Amino acid sequence: MSYKRIGNYIHLVDNRNKDLAITNLLGINITKNFMPSVANTSETDLSKYKIIQKGQFAYSAMQVGRDETIRLALFTEEKLAIISPAYLVIEVNDENELLPEYMMMWFQRPESDRYGWFISDSSVRASLEWERFSEIRIPIPDIEEQRKFVALYSGLLTNQKTYENSLADLQLICDTYIENLIKTEEPKVLGEYIEQSDERNRDLKIDNLVGISVNKIFIETKSNKEQLELSNYKIVRQREFSYVSVTSRNGEKISIALLDGEAGLVSSTYTVFRVKNASILLPEYLFLFFKRTEFDRYARFNSWGSARETFDWADMCNVKLPIPDIKIQEAIVTIYHTLETRKRINEQLKNAIKPLCPVLMKGVVESLKLEKVNTQ
Repeated sequence: MSYKRIGNYIHLVDNRNKDLAITNLLGINITKNFMPSVANTSETDLSKYKIIQKGQFAYSAMQVGRDETIRLALFTEEKLAIISPAYLVIEVNDENELLPEYMMMWFQRPESDRYGWFISDSSVRASLEWERFSEIRIPIPDIEEQRKFVALYSGLLTNQKTYENSLADLQLICDTYIENLIKTEEPKVLGEYIEQSDERNRDLKIDNLVGISVNKIFIETKSNKEQLELSNYKIVRQREFSYVSVTSRNGEKISIALLDGEAGLVSSTYTVFRVKNASILLPEYLFLFFKRTEFDRYARFNSWGSARETFDWADMCNVKLPIPDIKIQEAIVTIYHTLETRKRINEQLKNAIKPLCPVLMKGVVESLKLEKVNTQ
């Protein structure tokens, strides 16, 4: 085994969507994955777009130097797709000599990205054109060795994807449960079950300054606490809510979050409130209601104002929702907590698998070094 010029094992393919039979338009992101294109194609001639099929690569030669990443992605879906004519479509000459999956594993290494950045040209775009890309040399072991590396990596990915797919089932259970309650339970006026809190940080004992994102979580603020008068900030405590009443600049979402941790400080312009009696209405159940996209739309529709549209406290109190028996609420919340726990585990699995490509490829490189030593 030795380092081989990659251009000897691959070639370009240029099949166009001439009959407009394919409408699934994809792009490539910086993490080397395909993603739905966000381009407006209403006035675009899709007949010029390139067709990509399973086992082929999409490659963007542009901006490799800027992003310090070789934007190369292996297409693994059965259904054909189209990509921008600015991309290159690459195909392996003979899969009995080089497996596409093995090649993709090599280019998932951060070392490959750094090398691509190093050899990219000095143009404004800092591109890595096809001719220069073809000159890259990679170790190409025996095909059976390649299959072993690919099988190990693919097996781990398959297990992670199976686990990830189970998350959708749990999410569906949560969403369907609440939707059924909305249809079958008599709605209650939320204002009867919640109350505002206006506790200020007068003694300056709390300096955990937080904000709220549109993803409905508390986040660390970027404000310089040294330059702020924190005594006037509102305290939000565990199992209390806080939200930003302004909805006109939040991407059609309302920024609201439930605190699950140590007490924090929020801006005096935020609204802080709590559930009056958690034995009747669980804060966590209420938060599930707030997290629905339907509630985002409701809050935007019921926001008022001119320069800034706001969803004020009175609007929040007018919200109607089903409040079932506390046991039912607890059951839904338990499912949700299981879902959140599994999401964290899934992210840990992905983070554990991600560095495996460099580790496996390091094994290839070390084997190559050992071969050279043994032949000397």
